Amino acid sequence: MAISQEKKEKEMEAVRMLNLKLPTDPRWVNLAEKDLQEILSDHAYCEQKAATSCISLIQAYPDYPEIVKALAPIVTEEWGHFRMVLTEMDKRQLALGRQRKDLYVNKLLAFAPKGLSREDRLLERLLVCALIEARSCERFRLLSLHISDKNLKDFYHKFMVSEAGHYVLFIDLARKYFGREKADSRWQEYLDYEASIMDQLELRGDRMH
Repeated sequence: MAISQEKKEKEMEAVRMLNLKLPTDPRWVNLAEKDLQEILSDHAYCEQKAATSCISLIQAYPDYPEIVKALAPIVTEEWGHFRMVLTEMDKRQLALGRQRKDLYVNKLLAFAPKGLSREDRLLERLLVCALIEARSCERFRLLSLHISDKNLKDFYHKFMVSEAGHYVLFIDLARKYFGREKADSRWQEYLDYEASIMDQLELRGDRMH
């Protein structure tokens, strides 16, 4: 299916707002809706892992009060999202499938240098979380606009708004603890690297990332 130039330009504009450097191929939505059980299962596990990641950050950095204060409610929110996806699947009589490896996230995690100090590892983790939220927001936006199921359009619009807020939160935390110059410089490196990941990964409709 051909993609119009206008649609391409709109997707690029949305991506730029999130600072992402490469948009998702809009045809990803067509692939995703071919098997809703697969994409909803993967989405559910993404929400579960987001909650776990926030818990892990709190456990690793309890001496960073803003992190504890900011992420504690996110844990509750992300777990609530996990339950929302399960509820949606139940409505459609779809069973939760097995969790799969997330190649996208694993490649992001591999970008952090070895042997970093505890403090510098925090910067890497915050920026990885920000990127995951930004890319999730971009993909939820695509689903909210282009999936044929009206109920899922509304469903994913809510997730899009939430992920945008989480993206901003992680970037703000990175800037608070490491300064805007250092955080933004490393952020740009991550954005370039993430674009290379997106360019190399196979476009799959059974993966949220």
